[in-house]
Amino acid sequence: MKMIQKPTNRLLPAIILSISLLGCSQVSPPTAPETQEVRSEKPRVTVPLATDSELTDLVRGNNAFAFGLYQKLREEESGNLFYSPYSISLALAMTYAGARDETERQMSNALHFTLSQDKLHPAFNALDLQLASRGEGSSGQDGKGFRLNIANAIWGQHGYAFLQNFLDKLAENYGAGMRIANFIEAPEDSRVTINDWVAQQTEEKIQDLIPSGAINPLTRLVLTNAIYFNAAWLSPFDEKSTAAGDFHLLTGNSIKVPMMRQTESFGYARDTGYQAVELLYDGSEISMVILLPDKGTFDTFEKSLNAELISQISKDLRRQRIDLTMPSFEFEAQFKLGATLKKMGMSDAFDPQLADFSGMDGTKGLSISDVFHKAFVLVNENGTEAAAATGVVIGVTSLPPRVAVDRPFIFLIRDIATKTTLFVGRVMDPR
Repeated sequence: MKMIQKPTNRLLPAIILSISLLGCSQVSPPTAPETQEVRSEKPRVTVPLATDSELTDLVRGNNAFAFGLYQKLREEESGNLFYSPYSISLALAMTYAGARDETERQMSNALHFTLSQDKLHPAFNALDLQLASRGEGSSGQDGKGFRLNIANAIWGQHGYAFLQNFLDKLAENYGAGMRIANFIEAPEDSRVTINDWVAQQTEEKIQDLIPSGAINPLTRLVLTNAIYFNAAWLSPFDEKSTAAGDFHLLTGNSIKVPMMRQTESFGYARDTGYQAVELLYDGSEISMVILLPDKGTFDTFEKSLNAELISQISKDLRRQRIDLTMPSFEFEAQFKLGATLKKMGMSDAFDPQLADFSGMDGTKGLSISDVFHKAFVLVNENGTEAAAATGVVIGVTSLPPRVAVDRPFIFLIRDIATKTTLFVGRVMDPR
């Protein structure tokens, strides 16, 4: 996990899935134009036939996957963590559209997809369209407008026959056309083209997502999702109040880091073993929830973390005046998720002998070769902010509770209306 020191105040996840065909013919088609796109004649459905119940089921499943994945990643990583479970779920949903039989069953169990295929993809479309509407008229941390941009793209081998029904489903529900690549003759050029697309979608902040060698002449399909998020706090921190303070590591040592401070109205919950604080972003549609385990209980609390606990904490949050101290922080994380997803139960998708993605091309020759995920986060005084005080407290008769986020903590960024978990992170060392 690479640490970055230059602040940029953004959260940027992106995910890549590489689908390979083994035992394929090596006859090379002509070079494919980089700009060519094979798009279904069907436009994206802008009023999806998804009920509120189906949307609730989708979000509940996505959140279960988000924290199931957290439990696997925390076992593999000892330091800071940051990823976008929504980005991962969305990209894998596009892959799931082509899965059949046992591969489909395993993926649905691992990803907690409880809806049938004919209902799942319209529900994803409805959720994505709701998220795209967030932040209208709100501010970004950089003085520009609020941004929560979500983009999908599919890259297919020139001359390879994908089923029209598969292309239609991706176009109607994910707004994604099939961009033509030449993985057989020019795998490195194709990799650069896809990485350039990811960089463009994330305002040039995610670079070189797909590592060298990850795309080869056996690659037939790459599915991509990128998210760019930029928002100001509803109640920004005053930079003049930031000062060096102690952050207590799990080792028992303390380090000096910049600690931001303000006293304001925040969502707050206190229960056995933890405190939770909710910070709203401008527009009050999306928030960051900080989970601070009591001293000496981080490991116990972390092991208990799941979607049900997060749901209960969200219900328990009540706005009250809080004296909040927390560090500014920034780091980058990059994962190869193939092995992790196998452990979560979708092993057949990665096995060339067992994978069934016949919904993509009518054959059983496709399998996932790997899944790459990269994310970057920075939180400082300005955002990840706003000037609309919705937290006015009348009649305070005592000093407000003091929450000092001065030891390892977990945080998530969520859409309040749908309860969708967009990002999840863990800060062990904010340097």
